[in-house]
Amino acid sequence: MNGNRDILLIEDNPDDVELTRIAFAEAGSAHRLTVVGDGAEALDYLFARGAHAGRAATDLPAVVLLDLNLPKLNGREVLQAIRSDPATRSLPVVVLTTSAEPFDVDAVYELGANSYIQKPVEFERFVDAVRQIGLYWLTLNQAPGNP
Repeated sequence: MNGNRDILLIEDNPDDVELTRIAFAEAGSAHRLTVVGDGAEALDYLFARGAHAGRAATDLPAVVLLDLNLPKLNGREVLQAIRSDPATRSLPVVVLTTSAEPFDVDAVYELGANSYIQKPVEFERFVDAVRQIGLYWLTLNQAPGNP
């Protein structure tokens, strides 16, 4: 992966956003964390429209970290929109949420999520989870179109 590609965090809880920022810093990630706070803004960012119309639509993040419980459009709706568009269909989407409900897990995999991670409550476990997300999705994973 190109080292300057962003990580898109779709999260509405400011505490979880800050915790994620700290965790990526602790994990030594060189990727910039871009944060959007609701499902509608997430799609505007990804498809370079609305407030994000000046962004190049082809400049997609390396990975999307998606919370399920979002205002405007929920995480399942965002995932469905990502998977229905050819430009974003193969974009890695990791659901990072507090829910451990089997229904949520099954539903997002049915919609095409690449991974489902329940947010650990303890900070050190959260940092470790973020480190592993970064290692796999930003270093080890071979994305389509990237040699």
